[in-house]
Amino acid sequence: MLKTEGLTLHYGGSQILYGIDFEARAGEVTCIMGTNGVGKTSFLKALAGTHPRSGGTIEFDGESLGRLAPQDMARRGLATVPQGRMIFPLLTVRENLETGFALLPRAERRIPESIYDLFPVLKDMSGRRGGDLSGGQQQQLAIARAMIMRPKVLLLDEPTEGIQPNIIQQIGQVITYLRDRGDMAIILVEQYFEFAHALADRFYVLRRGAVSFAGPTASFDKATLRAEVSV
Repeated sequence: MLKTEGLTLHYGGSQILYGIDFEARAGEVTCIMGTNGVGKTSFLKALAGTHPRSGGTIEFDGESLGRLAPQDMARRGLATVPQGRMIFPLLTVRENLETGFALLPRAERRIPESIYDLFPVLKDMSGRRGGDLSGGQQQQLAIARAMIMRPKVLLLDEPTEGIQPNIIQQIGQVITYLRDRGDMAIILVEQYFEFAHALADRFYVLRRGAVSFAGPTASFDKATLRAEVSV
């Protein structure tokens, strides 16, 4: 569904990513791990178009792409759940969800009942302002907002950060459900190893802006993998 070859990225004169070769398949969770500052979020920005890559190629659903703006990537079917959630605090829960309508044909601009089936709290709080929700509820809202866009590729940037354990469990169940549908590639950046290991079909470990370790989860001993992402 999504593939990069030789992807590089700079912030001004500083190079952050060095020749990233990466692949995410529909029906799988592909997890990107590594210590702070190795370029995980920068890689997601390059995929989403929110920071232009310096070099390399991106192929999306069989099409080789130029340096596209974020809205053009979104129109092709890429949705992001950013680190920190970035919901609109003064809009209601319903209004936050409706911001995803912009990319949909007018006839399809509705909130599917399946969203509320996955996140019942959002239906109960549909009239409450986003800023009044707990951190866990805001994370559920951010994921639901991305799902409104009916993405082919879903980017999740540290969805467990600052979230209470019961909500983490619910988010894990939602990710599993979306993967098992088989029509979406899920790219997960995560620091919580046990959560990531339970979900990921494939791992990429970044170190100093380059891939140091990659492969299917089942092919690696868990202790070895934990040591690799902890270095």
